[in-house]
Amino acid sequence: QVQLVESGGGSVQSGGCLKLSCRASENITDYSRMSWFRQPPGKPRDWIAHIYKDGRLSYKDYVKGRFTISKDNTKNMIYLKMDSLTPEDTATYYCHALPDWHSDDYWGQGIQVTVAS
Repeated sequence: QVQLVESGGGSVQSGGCLKLSCRASENITDYSRMSWFRQPPGKPRDWIAHIYKDGRLSYKDYVKGRFTISKDNTKNMIYLKMDSLTPEDTATYYCHALPDWHSDDYWGQGIQVTVAS
């Protein structure tokens, strides 16, 4: 099963930016979907960005225009570039892999992002 490891989190001032990375332990080129989820304190985990095998992208409305998901199949990596961060973006961010629509899915361990006002 694939292992996912996130990196790049930390603390930043409001208005700042961060770029999260997720390294997969195997080739993700043919994975149906790779995603970023987040879980703010006291709230449920929810998806914020998907990147599909065919290159289509989807974003939650509240990150659209500020966050950008991308994938590098040669490095087995996905990224989340986050701009114009606000304190409401404070959360644990998770990388998620869906190898195909009928398979098990996989999660990274999560990484903390804290945005100070």
